[in-house]
Amino acid sequence: MTLRSIPSSMDPTVVSTIDGELARIAREQGVTVPLAIESGSRAWGFPSPDSDYDCRFVYLRSLNDYLTPWPARDVIETPLVGLLDVSGWDLVKALRLLVRGNAVLIEWVMSPIVYTADTQFRSELRELAEAVADRDRVARHYLHLGARQWRLFDTNRSLKKVFYSLRPAMALRWLHEHPDKAVAPMHLPTLLEECELPVAFVESVAELTDLKSRTREMGSGEVPGPIAAFIAAEFERATAEFTGDEPTSRERAEVLATEFFRNRLR
Repeated sequence: MTLRSIPSSMDPTVVSTIDGELARIAREQGVTVPLAIESGSRAWGFPSPDSDYDCRFVYLRSLNDYLTPWPARDVIETPLVGLLDVSGWDLVKALRLLVRGNAVLIEWVMSPIVYTADTQFRSELRELAEAVADRDRVARHYLHLGARQWRLFDTNRSLKKVFYSLRPAMALRWLHEHPDKAVAPMHLPTLLEECELPVAFVESVAELTDLKSRTREMGSGEVPGPIAAFIAAEFERATAEFTGDEPTSRERAEVLATEFFRNRLR
């Protein structure tokens, strides 16, 4: 079965163009695309009127393409055209990064916006992610990502950039409050709903999100105090909290990811 979930707020012309790009890539590259989703601010829950369309996909080549001393690139990229950005990873690359603690593939399988997906593939890949994801490695991914964006904000003071630190900080808070989980939601409103948070902070996020949704250019300025304090506190706590690393867990993850890959290739 094939899954598709496109909100009515998305431009149907752009969506049609993305569908065409995915079909062209599959045809010209000789690959199958079992998962194609929207990433970026639209899927994260804080789009602007001029937000890009960030289509990301996982693809699989034929068996013969993997049985060669000269493997093809593990990334397929298309030229940026206007607001359209379409690129994807070979399943091999995606699984390797997943095992290493990179949270990007986890977010792809959890995206609420789906251009196309093999339902079984998406379900099994999500189960794999939940089975092999190491919460400490995933948390460190969000910490490094968010801290880097926070430093960039200090340089240009763009209020749009605040969200690229806020969402990782919220993911860290979610992981802190859900100690038995390793896969955090990618959707900022969901993260907010599933955590215990100060009222002033939640209200500040709502106000800034509303401003972003109505404004093409938010400009630069100071971060609302509750948000700035929250981001700084979560990054500080995460630095001390998520320090674990279990080699045996990594070995198990590699075994499970290998089995998943071989089953899909067959």
